[in-house]
Amino acid sequence: MRQEFSGLGASRGSALGRARVRLPHVLDVVEERIDATVVEDELKRLHDAIDRVRTEMHVMRERLHGALAREVGEFLDLHALLLDDPELLQGLDELIRTGRYSADYALRLQRDRIASVFDTMDDAYFRSRLDDIDQVIGRVHAALHRRDAGMEGVAGEILVTDNVAPAELAQLQAQGVVAIVTATGSALSHSAILARSLHLPLVVGVANVLQKVNDGDALIVDGGTGRVVLEPAPDDLRSHHARQRGYARERRELNRLRREPNRTRDGSEIEIYANAESREDVAEAHALGATGIGLYRTEFLFLQRMELPDEDEQFRAYRDVVLGMSGRPVTIRTLDLGADKADRTGLALRDEPNPAMGLRGVRLSLARAGLLETQLRAMLRASGYGPLRILLPMISSREEVRTVRTEMMRIARDLRSEGHEIADYVALGAMIEVPAAAISLSTFIGGVDFLSIGTNDLIQYLLAADRDNEALGDLYTALHPAVLRLLRDVIRLAAARNTPVAVCGELAGDSKFAPLLLALGLEQFSLHPTSLLEVRRTIRNCDLDRLRANAPALMRARDRSEIERWLEAQTGH
Repeated sequence: MRQEFSGLGASRGSALGRARVRLPHVLDVVEERIDATVVEDELKRLHDAIDRVRTEMHVMRERLHGALAREVGEFLDLHALLLDDPELLQGLDELIRTGRYSADYALRLQRDRIASVFDTMDDAYFRSRLDDIDQVIGRVHAALHRRDAGMEGVAGEILVTDNVAPAELAQLQAQGVVAIVTATGSALSHSAILARSLHLPLVVGVANVLQKVNDGDALIVDGGTGRVVLEPAPDDLRSHHARQRGYARERRELNRLRREPNRTRDGSEIEIYANAESREDVAEAHALGATGIGLYRTEFLFLQRMELPDEDEQFRAYRDVVLGMSGRPVTIRTLDLGADKADRTGLALRDEPNPAMGLRGVRLSLARAGLLETQLRAMLRASGYGPLRILLPMISSREEVRTVRTEMMRIARDLRSEGHEIADYVALGAMIEVPAAAISLSTFIGGVDFLSIGTNDLIQYLLAADRDNEALGDLYTALHPAVLRLLRDVIRLAAARNTPVAVCGELAGDSKFAPLLLALGLEQFSLHPTSLLEVRRTIRNCDLDRLRANAPALMRARDRSEIERWLEAQTGH
């Protein structure tokens, strides 16, 4: 019987397929004791399973390329660390040796022990790490029985589950899953961002879907509207096929924009830069006609290894980015470890009580002796191969900018005296993602050459709303009067001081917000290459003079609904 569900559209696209239901992970294992004579055999069986999972995760890690290498890799690295956690391993061994439990039941007991500790934590971020524990233990349990921890035979199917981890998405798509529906989750989570990069339809927050949908049921998923239809009627099928034709037509139209200029309908030039973290991203940005690289993330050099990369390794990576853009400007961000990005070298702290507001970004670089110097030396050396700018993350004060500027000047003198060819001048910029930096911008804007607004963190800190917390989904929004006023003030001050400013967060990559950013005065966007053509199309359809003329009405909006109505009036939908 036909039923319709509503959720949050997290990744556009329309899919039709059979449902594959995966219930929340619970080890349904009965208590089982073993004889003393087989304890060693049971321990070997457990450790063989753990080794198998390590190997599987290593192979998966090696297959990742481009944006997936960072987005998925971070979670795989975390899971690999959990597999080596002494508390987990020693606890399992003790349960088998002393308690004489089977490996299966020991896994369940140890999982429940850890869960009880996580449940007592006040910090929502650390409580959420229980999902990672469940993922790892589920893989080991599957390996004990020589089953694939993923899903077999899912080609053409739609996964219906409680939630989905970022580390799973690329694997699920490779196995043929055509869409995902989750009962929980946020449209702003890492999983949602990655699903959009993969062009995998995703609907999150669909209440009661696990109780109503069974394996094999026919489903239609609309990742744009968040609509899910169970056992669709003929009209639903016709609508789905029409949407698919529309998406195909849209892709063809977008491809025709690959060589078109970033120019509004009334002739204003807008610059569209690309965010990147790999050679593949750089190549795609170049092919799509990006103005340059507006944000090159350096974390990937640190996240995939046990030791810190030296100066020469970093230099070669940065030089290759500069060469890959063939003379177009490249903006390289200094290390932004911390928060949810813990490296394997131990550089970033793992036990901070509030990691999102802890030792991260430029704070970490300044606190670790030699770290910033090595990175700056590598970047300045790469500047000899083409236009390069250096961007500082998590700036909150004038002193941080002055300290880095002084260090840059000293290092530049040293490099020249050593015989290195570097640019006559390398621009230094600050990321505006801490509200204090936005509010006190006038005190240090004279010390930077450009600005980049990181809206993901700026909105999160300004509204005191964790973007990964599904309970705060309605509160975390760019469409808040306070957010718009802060963005307007930063953009206006930058224009008054002739300081280039870009938006490099998720807001810039969502084409529906382009008219809003243009109205606020923005002339530079920096976004993932997968969003570039959609944003270019929207910009080409905008009348900049009209948007700027209507900006005062936007700034008078008192709440989200009034801002949404303003947007609808500009776009006609």
